[in-house]
Amino acid sequence: MTDNRLDALVTYSSSASSILAIGGFPGIVVPAGYHDTENYPFGICFGGLKGSEPTLIEVAYAFEKATKIRKPPLPDQLISS
Repeated sequence: MTDNRLDALVTYSSSASSILAIGGFPGIVVPAGYHDTENYPFGICFGGLKGSEPTLIEVAYAFEKATKIRKPPLPDQLISS
């Protein structure tokens, strides 16, 4: 990442989050879409080097603003206590 001057690594879903955690690297998962058949949400993970949390938050926020994919849950999808 340093050699290529990359801000973040992007992966589908949260699959890379455990690998990032093992190495002590930060990651953030944001909504990326909905599966066609069941309208089930999925996300993408932005990961980076140690100390890159501010950049990852900026990248994730920019992605959410640009795509406007996130939808609030419907009342029947909320967990009641």
